[in-house]
Amino acid sequence: MICSQNVLRHELIGLDILVSGAANPKQRGLSGRIIDETKNLLVIETPKGVRRIPKMHSTFQVRLPGRELVEIDGSVMVLAPEKRINLHEKKRIQ
Repeated sequence: MICSQNVLRHELIGLDILVSGAANPKQRGLSGRIIDETKNLLVIETPKGVRRIPKMHSTFQVRLPGRELVEIDGSVMVLAPEKRINLHEKKRIQ
């Protein structure tokens, strides 16, 4: 079961997300649903279209299926999703 302690070891596609911090000010505050993930990007479907947000230098709030909000530093996610799932959790999840 996905929870705040193991969120990085699970699939993120399909979860609701908010970009709470980003190097690009135009990306801050974007929200939507994760539709794809690459090593360096999250692809988010927003009401205004599809946006590609770099993981590095961004902070995300992810809503888990149990309605819990988890804030994640994007730099800990800069790996291919299949490799990230096998790593141990880092302490940047709040």
